Amino acid sequence: MTANRPLRVAIVGAGPAGTYAADILSKTDLDVSIDIIERLPAPFGLVRYGVAPDHPRIKQIIVALANVLGRGDIRFLGNVNVGTDLTLQDLREHYDAVIFATGSFKDADLDIPGIDLDGSYGAADFVSWYDGHPDVPRTWPLHAKEVAVLGVGNVGLDVARILAKHVPDLLSTEIPANVQEGLEASPVTDVHIFGRRGPAQVKFTPLELRELGQVPDVDVIVYPEDYDFDEGSMAAIESHHQTKQVVKTLTDWTLREPTGASRRIHLHLLQEPVEILGEDGKVVGLRMERTALQGDGSVKGTGEYLDYEVQAVYRAVGYWGTEIDGVPFNDGKGVIRNEGGRVIDESGERVPGFYATGWIKRGPVGLIGHTKSDASETIANLVEDADALYAGTQASPEQLSPDNLLRLLKSRGVPVVEWSGWEVLDAHERALGEAAGRERVKVVPRDEMTDVALGNG
Repeated sequence: MTANRPLRVAIVGAGPAGTYAADILSKTDLDVSIDIIERLPAPFGLVRYGVAPDHPRIKQIIVALANVLGRGDIRFLGNVNVGTDLTLQDLREHYDAVIFATGSFKDADLDIPGIDLDGSYGAADFVSWYDGHPDVPRTWPLHAKEVAVLGVGNVGLDVARILAKHVPDLLSTEIPANVQEGLEASPVTDVHIFGRRGPAQVKFTPLELRELGQVPDVDVIVYPEDYDFDEGSMAAIESHHQTKQVVKTLTDWTLREPTGASRRIHLHLLQEPVEILGEDGKVVGLRMERTALQGDGSVKGTGEYLDYEVQAVYRAVGYWGTEIDGVPFNDGKGVIRNEGGRVIDESGERVPGFYATGWIKRGPVGLIGHTKSDASETIANLVEDADALYAGTQASPEQLSPDNLLRLLKSRGVPVVEWSGWEVLDAHERALGEAAGRERVKVVPRDEMTDVALGNG
């Protein structure tokens, strides 16, 4: 190495991507000093704010992430927003390298007529609401009796299940009081889930599908005319065990009779959204076009149209990355421009000291395991670049002191939540849960989160 000091690295984002990157970097031969900078007062990213509250098994990932962040060799700086509290120039002046692990938390666009009507929503926004995200409104307009959900990934199924589930069956989870009150007032009776391709092309997992079929007093209704298989479908079934499991469950459901439950989830396949229908600016229906498989698992429209009476439409067609001013962004893919995690500009030249990992690097696809392999690639390249990072730093020895950044944030009036503060907030939420016979009840308002974490009230 060309320096006799630790390499100072900032990781922006404390979700799985950022935490795994920190863990992997800390275990290399490099002498490193790592800060994870998180815009929310709480860590864990989409595992805390993007997973449905009735998925406790998935939320166990938080235990593994907390074990990394709580070790003491990685500093957590929560409630710090890069772009306002800290500029990119601030980061360059206090670190040798910056890894962006900001994820994808916006809804991907769906360009069809009526998408901007009152009653047309992004699924990610709804997930943020029912997960108690501090930066979204406390209320949600749950006025529809009949609802459409566009998309057959796990998020689409989560949204449909939360909409259809009776609130008493959610009270063992960590849903905040405002979410409980909102869902209790919902008049919903029917939720329609739509997928444009066939049963062998759906994106949800077998576990997610089985959970959908086990919701008390909710019938799942499927339609035999939506079941078709081409050569591509059969190949997918034969080569992927999960696809085979999903198709078997769906096929079995075609033989089930409704029980007369008070709420219903309808699963429609081989239908593509054409238009959201409106009157007086509000959603009143959804027009779908029947599609047909083309032999390779793809579909095209048939010219047959079906109208459904719904008063709300949720698009769950994918997540999209958020641009950070000054960091090269690929607008066509919703990711930071990069090669192997090294950030590059539009001409393909490397941006010295900038890296990316996770969904903001590769797009919102894959599971937690893919996030680990992403981080491994990015960290391997950063380690390879270490000499150049030392040589190219813009930071003075004083600025590289970990205390210097905290002094800067304090001078700007930023109430930074460090790991010890998160542990206080975590214990507070668990105490709220214990009083209600639950594991946890989330604190939702940001100022209340920071006040609890910092002992200000």
